[in-house]
Amino acid sequence: MTDQAESRRVLLVVNPRREEAHAALTTVVKALLAAGVEVLITDEDRDGLSAPGLPALPDELTVVASDDHAADDADVVVVLGGDGTVLRAAERARASEAPLFGVNLGHVGFLAEAESEDITAVVDAIVHRRWHVEERMTLDIRLVSDGEEYRTWALNEIALEKRGHERMIDVLVEVDGRPLSRWGCDGVVVATPTGSTAYAFSAGGPVVWPEVSAMLVVPLSAHALFARPLVVSPTSVVALELGEYSLGALTADGRRIVEVSGGGRIEVRQDPKPVRFARLAHAPFTDRLVAKFQLPVDGWRGRRPEVG
Repeated sequence: MTDQAESRRVLLVVNPRREEAHAALTTVVKALLAAGVEVLITDEDRDGLSAPGLPALPDELTVVASDDHAADDADVVVVLGGDGTVLRAAERARASEAPLFGVNLGHVGFLAEAESEDITAVVDAIVHRRWHVEERMTLDIRLVSDGEEYRTWALNEIALEKRGHERMIDVLVEVDGRPLSRWGCDGVVVATPTGSTAYAFSAGGPVVWPEVSAMLVVPLSAHALFARPLVVSPTSVVALELGEYSLGALTADGRRIVEVSGGGRIEVRQDPKPVRFARLAHAPFTDRLVAKFQLPVDGWRGRRPEVG
């Protein structure tokens, strides 16, 4: 990226329920406007940030519709919030080429590039276009249930889970057109490497470096002799068939939910369109893991020099 940006438009996506988001928004907006950057905000976020008692938003903000084309005119999407807000921003930005620049105001914030104390550095990087782009794999999902087809996508994962207080659901797992196993379980998660640190991680799945192209299949509380997490090829097609007498629900990234009737079938494959993230530096994923999970690395002395 060059130091000077010819066309500078930034879409802001904010979690209005976080008190610290209002202060962060004010700081970012003032700095960007002062640098001559046009700042866009969706009508959804504008309404959420305009509740009684909250500071008034600057009049210079450009309001755009809260749809899949919200980021079409933006150079970058700045996200102020946690991973849930980043996933919401991904819905707005995926149709465009605008990368996501996450500032973590949540807890772990695995998808964010910077912490709240780094806002000044983030603004400077945006003004001078000093970032590089990292692409993350996504999933294409096709559901057929009750004779109806539903299509969606996911950045982190899809989950087929039992509906309500259902005791268990019966799921037959298929890979590349061949049956693998039938599980009586609470559900099944199919995740990307990006999602390996989210729901799949909580369910006992492995952490997969984001540079790896693969899909994870992780059963939830499965009653079976073979119920290990699986890592399959990115060219594979994973299918989940719900038992005839089971009632389930399909969730994509914890945001898009649809009911699945008995006999429903879900097919998951790699989506050719990734989600783009803006990064400040080429930091190893290992360092991100250590920082986010506060892993114990005391005593590490690094690679020893070779003895000739």
